[in-house]
Amino acid sequence: MKHLSYLNKYFYKYRRRLLAGIAFVFISNYFRVLQPQIIREALDLVVENIRLYKALEGFELQAKLFGILAETLLYFGVAVLILALLMGVFMYFMRQTIIVMSRLVEYDLRKVIFEHYEALHTAFFKKNNTGDLMSRITEDVSKVRMYLGPAILYGINLVSLFIMVIYSMIVVNWELTLYCLAPLPILSISIYYVSQLINKKSEVIQQQLAVLNSTAQETFSGIRVVKAYVQENAMTRFFSGQTEDYKKKSLSLGKINALFFPLMLLLIGASTIITVYIGGLQVAAGAITTGNIAEFVIYVNMLTWPVTAIGWIASIIQQAAASQKRINEFLETQPAITNTVSQPGPLLGHIRFQNVSFVYPDTGVRALDRIDFELQPGQKMAIVGRTGSGKTTIADLLVRLYDATDGKIIVDGRPIAQLDLANLRRRVGYVPQDGFLFSDNVSGNIAFGRPDAGQAEIERYARYAAIHEEIEGLPKGYDTVVGERGVTLSGGQKQRISIARALIKQPDILILDDCLSAVDTTTEKQILAWFNEEMTDKTAIIITHRIYAYLQFDKILVLDEGRIVEEGTHEELLALKGYYFDLFERQAVEETGHPS
Repeated sequence: MKHLSYLNKYFYKYRRRLLAGIAFVFISNYFRVLQPQIIREALDLVVENIRLYKALEGFELQAKLFGILAETLLYFGVAVLILALLMGVFMYFMRQTIIVMSRLVEYDLRKVIFEHYEALHTAFFKKNNTGDLMSRITEDVSKVRMYLGPAILYGINLVSLFIMVIYSMIVVNWELTLYCLAPLPILSISIYYVSQLINKKSEVIQQQLAVLNSTAQETFSGIRVVKAYVQENAMTRFFSGQTEDYKKKSLSLGKINALFFPLMLLLIGASTIITVYIGGLQVAAGAITTGNIAEFVIYVNMLTWPVTAIGWIASIIQQAAASQKRINEFLETQPAITNTVSQPGPLLGHIRFQNVSFVYPDTGVRALDRIDFELQPGQKMAIVGRTGSGKTTIADLLVRLYDATDGKIIVDGRPIAQLDLANLRRRVGYVPQDGFLFSDNVSGNIAFGRPDAGQAEIERYARYAAIHEEIEGLPKGYDTVVGERGVTLSGGQKQRISIARALIKQPDILILDDCLSAVDTTTEKQILAWFNEEMTDKTAIIITHRIYAYLQFDKILVLDEGRIVEEGTHEELLALKGYYFDLFERQAVEETGHPS
């Protein structure tokens, strides 16, 4: 239960509902326990009056006695119905408190997990796949809710009913009570051992379910690649293999449950037989009445479901413990990037890297090695280099998706870790190279940069990103839903919508990470023309494989294997006749057909 102890704070939060639910369970069971007692009195009344009825045969009093007996039994019957009705009313109330409480905790728990996911660092999401994250927030939380609701409800019901029934039985005859309850120790031992097996198998099943979710999510996210390489059958076979593994593990758990529940019924049946046999001997000895046997049989059968439910409750608790353990693993993961201050306000855009090095925590790859540069407010800088040279890492460090391993990053004269993290990211317009779009309409995707933006602003910034005309050409214009990850749009359209999303923030610092790679030259010039005009007083960094000769950069960095190998203006770098010069020459040949 140590993993489930995390949930105790929710029991305290909803203590009124829980306590009310417990009270309703006890009241409901009180009316339930009274029913066998009324039936006992009715049966004893009949047995006691049978001899008198026979003795009055031939007398007028016999008919009168029969009428009185029938009327009395009718009263007993009505009393049983009233008790059953009252029991049902309080059962309704107990479900409206405890089960509703479990739904509220389920909502709270999902919300906490989601918020915690959002707060975690980028390395966490690279280490853990999306399917596993989804499994813990959906399937695992559902398993935990079964513990919070049905398991607790029936557990309280079991305890309260046992207390009331056993007390009522002992009051009648303690010896018969001991015989009736003799099979229960065997039941307890069985539950202990079976619960251990259920716990182990439940954890394995939940892990395999996470694998299934990951496989399905990855396949459908990459459906274009799957179809392009005609790998539908291969992926189906792979998924079938994972499903077969899940089926075998689930059947293994099912077999244990299949043996467990008949065992419960066998032990309850044994209790009934013992009750009738020992009770008969007690009646013959004059210790109890015939009605007491009926009362005990009803009590034993009344315990049938609660006792049988012990195994079911144990199974739910063990599965919930396995699921909560998986949830706790992530909830106990602390974000590596935290916000230490709250200081909103504009940024000047003064950026300085002082001997910055960075090693990716998830792979151990050294991406940057002693990077040193300074960018004054309003300056423009280009970062050029081969794939894997560390260009994107600089952008990630500037928005604190990671913290530098060594060295210092200073923004506006303060270490970046001492800035308000939310304000920093709000003031930086970052367009990553993979340009993620949400399954929303075009307007929603652009307004994601500034949710309070009006439609006129959305369209204006779409024009700045040279995408307005193409959006107008879509079936529903700006209301067109782009599909998951923007699957209905081309690569260039996704990039430009991502640019519009960053521009609408009106950022103090703009970072474009190779986000024009899928855009044609004409459209590229339109975007960069606006860039030249509107971002004159803003600090900007363009990360690229291309050289934009018609843009005036104050500084250009050439990276190779995480180090700055060349630095200067466009003219200075051409004069060096190095990597930048070679790249410029190759690009000129591609665009014009002859060297520059």
